[in-house]
Amino acid sequence: MIDPRTPILVGSGQVGDFDTTPETGQSAIDMIERAARNAAADTGVGEGLLAALDSICILRLYTDTSWRFQSPFGKCTNPPAAVAGRLGAARARLQYTHPGGNMPQYMVNRTAEEIAAGETDLALIAGGEALRTMRGARKAGVEIDWHEDAPDGYGDYVEIGDPRVGVSEYEERHEMRAPIMIYPMVENGIRAHRGRSVPEHQQAMGRLLAAFAKVAAANPLAARREGYSAAEIATVSDENRYIGFPYTKLMNSNPYIDQSAAVIVTSVEKAQELGIDPSRWVFLHGCGDAHDHWFVSERVNYHSSPAISMMSSKAFDMAGRTAGDMDHIDLYSCFPSAIEMGCQEIGIAEDDPRGLTVTGGLPFFGGPGNNYVTHSIAEMMNRVRAQPGSFGLCTANGHNVTKHSAGIYSTVPTEGPWRRENPALYQRELDAMRKPDLVERAEGTAKIETYTVMHRPDGPEHGIIIGRLSETGQRFLANTPQDTAILMNLEEKGDVGRGGRVSHVEGVNLFIPS
Repeated sequence: MIDPRTPILVGSGQVGDFDTTPETGQSAIDMIERAARNAAADTGVGEGLLAALDSICILRLYTDTSWRFQSPFGKCTNPPAAVAGRLGAARARLQYTHPGGNMPQYMVNRTAEEIAAGETDLALIAGGEALRTMRGARKAGVEIDWHEDAPDGYGDYVEIGDPRVGVSEYEERHEMRAPIMIYPMVENGIRAHRGRSVPEHQQAMGRLLAAFAKVAAANPLAARREGYSAAEIATVSDENRYIGFPYTKLMNSNPYIDQSAAVIVTSVEKAQELGIDPSRWVFLHGCGDAHDHWFVSERVNYHSSPAISMMSSKAFDMAGRTAGDMDHIDLYSCFPSAIEMGCQEIGIAEDDPRGLTVTGGLPFFGGPGNNYVTHSIAEMMNRVRAQPGSFGLCTANGHNVTKHSAGIYSTVPTEGPWRRENPALYQRELDAMRKPDLVERAEGTAKIETYTVMHRPDGPEHGIIIGRLSETGQRFLANTPQDTAILMNLEEKGDVGRGGRVSHVEGVNLFIPS
């Protein structure tokens, strides 16, 4: 007998649009509606169950997340209500997440807990983006009307997740504004810790991502299906320039896609009531949520993630399984450093023959804003259903290797009442880890702890340094002079540990290498 309140995933739907012209392209809300209907069809009982939804959670749109992706074509003022109205889910509680690539798995974990407690019966978790169409319309000068208000009778939403922004004022003042600037710094920290030269590490990253590109090549829902080789990924060229050293363009998440995904979560008793065949049921055997010290400048180091280690071990303990028991794996893959840290902390080899992705990953499958992991969960459902009795692991990552979530899936029923450990309990242990002494006005001799060089299309633009003062060991943030020779030298030498001098000039720290 399965406990009737056991949470199960019963429907998965995905949509990808790579060819539609801007004139006929769909909005993100259009895409999400399609994915939700596909998920309903996937349950085997059809779209009739959508009216019975008592919870709808929409992953925050990128147009509502970052100034870099704001829409010039109007916006949806209430995405959860707009989706609920289109689906006829008049009684659904409406939720809209705070930003973070961790949020799809976080919401599955949270929703499962609510279902087990009897607080929710039938939930939709969905998201999507139409940034390919938006960018195409901008370039072509095509006008699109994407303004959409909530339909009559649908109320406001509740925001879910951690509302804190991902960077501090100190970090932003030193150009650490976005993931494309921060993950490369983590990468150089990993390279230095592993004792690799720049060419050696570049080749290793190419090999790592080539395996992802191969999976994407066989996935009809992937945006980039060219099946890039390791050399093509790692080699700098006019088409594959550096974005933030050491990352070439093909090593970065690809946000300019039109993709959406949705999953439907319910209880065993509700699935039986709706007539959903047990062959569609997927059980969440284990889960975990945790975050590292919130700001990158406060991290213990730049080559490990205590939070990934913690939340994955909690998920495995809950499931009574190990990493070696997983038949299918999808590690969050916005940049190589996210994959490398995931492998290191979970205990999976980077060349594991099982593979590290079921989709092709964010650089090649596509990086639909905060919603990628909804795709990986939807695809993981397909994988474990196709191989009954198998187990699959999905991991998720939000902000700047900051927020982490994991889920372990299988068609094998869980035993007894579904319970998980409150993440707040083990988060205390992570929060208690000592932070480095951070100084905002840095003066004196110093050395580089990690760094990156940001590029324009025509070459290097500026350097971002995380350093340590020689006399006190205090950590500081700094920029380099906009000197091409200095920037190119930093790239060639791979100078983590290099000495120099830092001074405070007009509100920012300036580091000049020796």
